[in-house]
Amino acid sequence: MPAACLLTGSYGSTLRYKSVERMKPIGKHSLLGASGEISDFQEILKYLDELILYDNMWDDGNSLGPKEVHNYLTRVMYNRRNKFNPLWNSLVLGGVKKGEKYLGTVSMIGVNFEDNHVATGFGNHLARPILRQEWHENLSFEDGVKILEKCMRVLLYRDRSAVNKLQIAKITEEGVTISQPYSLKTYWEFSAFENPTQGAVGSW
Repeated sequence: MPAACLLTGSYGSTLRYKSVERMKPIGKHSLLGASGEISDFQEILKYLDELILYDNMWDDGNSLGPKEVHNYLTRVMYNRRNKFNPLWNSLVLGGVKKGEKYLGTVSMIGVNFEDNHVATGFGNHLARPILRQEWHENLSFEDGVKILEKCMRVLLYRDRSAVNKLQIAKITEEGVTISQPYSLKTYWEFSAFENPTQGAVGSW
């Protein structure tokens, strides 16, 4: 199961940080990715560290799987929303436990669902149509990475606040591996990019 995340960290409208890692392994079976406020993401990671530590203290040979962690996050996000103090993140939680794949997402107000592919932010509008068209059950990891890079490239072209650096993660029964950050190859010679206002009514 592949996952991808861009590495931008903005200070207002300033692209201040360009190597912010937004994916973290959670326990033995899960990977968490986040868009939104970096400080709130760090707060969520603190909650999860406490959860995993408490689970390990039982020393019963069992460990929390991705479904349990996702359910916990839905309660945390909804609880904070009800206190009118939400954590300003959209989260994606994926993992594999006992051969079963799991992928879910939760918004800053606790809206959550599971699916074969999920996204946050602009990705819900621009990347998921690509995923719906090209994803299939027997997709190899290499082909999955190509599709994710295609999605990230589309998002990059349409967001002035994005950078072309990203990370790819691989989730298997054996655990989680996250690649080193790398730059996405881009092409900016499209005619629509060179003269974006041509033919636009009422443009400057």
